[in-house]
Order: sequence, then C-alpha cells, then structure tokens
Amino acid sequence: MSYEQTGAMALLDEPCRYGTSKLLVRGPRRDLDSPYLAFMGGTEVYGRYVKQPFVAQLENTLGQTCVNLGSVNAGLDSFVQDEALMSLARDADITVLQVLGAQNLSNRLYRVHPRRNDRFLQASETLSKLYSEVDFTDYHFNKHLLTGLEACSAERFEAVRAELQTAWVKRMSSMIETLEGRVVLLWLRYDLGQGVDGGVALGQEPALVDRPMVDALRSMVKAVIEVPVQTAGGADDIDGMVLGQMDLPTAGHMIGPMEHMRIANAASDGLRRVLTAE
Repeated sequence: MSYEQTGAMALLDEPCRYGTSKLLVRGPRRDLDSPYLAFMGGTEVYGRYVKQPFVAQLENTLGQTCVNLGSVNAGLDSFVQDEALMSLARDADITVLQVLGAQNLSNRLYRVHPRRNDRFLQASETLSKLYSEVDFTDYHFNKHLLTGLEACSAERFEAVRAELQTAWVKRMSSMIETLEGRVVLLWLRYDLGQGVDGGVALGQEPALVDRPMVDALRSMVKAVIEVPVQTAGGADDIDGMVLGQMDLPTAGHMIGPMEHMRIANAASDGLRRVLTAE
C-alpha cells in the first residue's frame, strides 16, 4: 500500500468560497461566465484526500465546465440555507445533487450546525420527552446521537427514523423546486463496514435513506444516477491519496481515486443523455 505523505499539504489551498457564501467548497475557484454544471454534495463530491475527484474527471469527459460545490461534512441544510450557492446552482445548466444522509439536517427533534451539518446542537422538547433518560449534553455528532438513541430503545427510535425521513423528503423536494427541477440526483451507496453493532445510523451511507424516499423524488428531477461504491479501505484504494500517516484511519472511510474514476465513468453516460435532451 502506498500514499503520498509529502503531498498531505498539497490540498490545503484547495477550499474556496463563492460570493458571500460562508461554506468552504472544493477549489480552485472557477470562472462562472461560461455555461457550467454545478455539483453539490458532501465529502464524496469534494473528494477528500483525492487529487482529481470525479467532478474534475467528468469535466474532461463531458467537455463542459463542472463546478465542484462539494464541502466536507456538509448536509442538505448547508446548501439550502446558503443563498449564494443556491443562486450559483440556479444559474447552472444542470445541478448534480448528491443524495445525502437524512441524519444531518435540522428537524422537529433536533438542530444541527448550519454549516457543519454533522454536528448536533440541541434536542427539542419533543425528543427530550421521548428519551427522558438521555443526557443530550453527552452528544456532539449526529451519528453518535442516533446510535445512542437506537441502543437505548429500538422501538422509540422508529419515531426518530420516521421524522428524519419525512424531513429529508420535504427538504429535498423544496431544494429541487428552488432549482426549477434542473437537477440530476447522484446516489452513491456504500457500506461503512461498521458491522451490525454499529447501528442503523452508522452502517450504510447515505444514512437512513431508502429507495422509496429516492423514488418519491424521481418525477421532480431529470434523472437519478445510482452508483454502488466502496470505501478506500474496503476497496484497497488508498494508493495515490494525498494524506499523512495520521490521516490513514480517516482516509480508509473515504472514497479513493479508483472509485472516483468509477463514479465518473458511471455518471458520464447519464449526464450526456440529460444534456442531449436539454
């Protein structure tokens, strides 16, 4: 196994911002005067530890400017609440929107950080009553919270799951409507390898999102591109990643260079069909 230790600093100048947006997205900053495709998503779209994420590869394949708006640990709320990035996406020919997990959005049970959507901020009175025995100050991240709630009571957790899934469909529908339906959903499905003891919140990505939820959005978008992928650790895909020794454990849970190439190859045909039909 090999990786670029000395290149670990090479990506530090990559993040950038557009306009008044407070969200750091993958750079370098692009010229938006010519027609472009916008790619919105989290760590996978950003391409953490990867020199050439699938967005850059698709630009070469499609011959059209592809603007990477992926942001590490971002969820739906990161984009819905960012008017600068939403405006940028509205001006795109097509926005490719990653199917993100349902755990990282504010809902009637808890609030998340407005930009780092993976961070848990506060439980609502409803959730506090549902789990009266839980000390919510013990939790700082949504996945840790959900795993703890499921372990405490799988029966009561079903109410949590239902709320998050309902909120997700509504938030996605609202975002797609804002973008006037010029959206292609990119559904990257993978197993984090946590095992059955990891709980429902940790076992699969995107967390808590099932096929009926995605199917509910199909009539609203141009296409749904579904790509099963593996983590870098599971696919032995660490080679060529830009990281230091301390980054290895985290990098193993990311998507590696070869998987980014697979995503680009899988997405190119679907995007060509959409662009041809425009």
